[in-house]
Amino acid sequence: MDKLIPVVVIKELSETDKILSALKKSDIMCAEITFRTACAAEAIAYGVKNYPDMNIGAGTVINAEQCEQALAAGAKFIVSPGLSPAVAKICKLRGVPYFPGCVTPTEIMQALELGITTVKFFPANVYGGLKAMKALAGPFPQIKFIPTGGVNRDNLDEFLAWEKIYAVGGSFMVEEALKNAEK
Repeated sequence: MDKLIPVVVIKELSETDKILSALKKSDIMCAEITFRTACAAEAIAYGVKNYPDMNIGAGTVINAEQCEQALAAGAKFIVSPGLSPAVAKICKLRGVPYFPGCVTPTEIMQALELGITTVKFFPANVYGGLKAMKALAGPFPQIKFIPTGGVNRDNLDEFLAWEKIYAVGGSFMVEEALKNAEK
């Protein structure tokens, strides 16, 4: 898995090429296309077909129906803002990585019971950031984190320097890639 996971919101399918090619030009070979828009599944399918060297997954997956749609579109990983046992079950059966949002000890324990050892920590800036994740790592040394929400260029290196960070997610990467592509 890539260390950088851009959170990509595609409002119209026509934006997919522009965004994914800009990410590639910025040497970011991953995209978490969110299920916040009507064209999410279509954008994932388009991206998987036209950018086969990129690791394209689905984000903001909040139920089994969306998970099935994302996997049918070819998503290579699934991310949720919270923990869904139904989504976890589908992903486990299909052998697809699932990164649920978990910020409390109870949520982390539930993830562990489902066989999940890498969790999204969202929104990181609201729930205490790196300090909170380090505190949670004490009783849960097997857990790795993907912080998103409040992650930006100013604190990116600090997050990536800690060995318990699996990857870092954020929409800022998309904005930067688009600006760089215009140059």
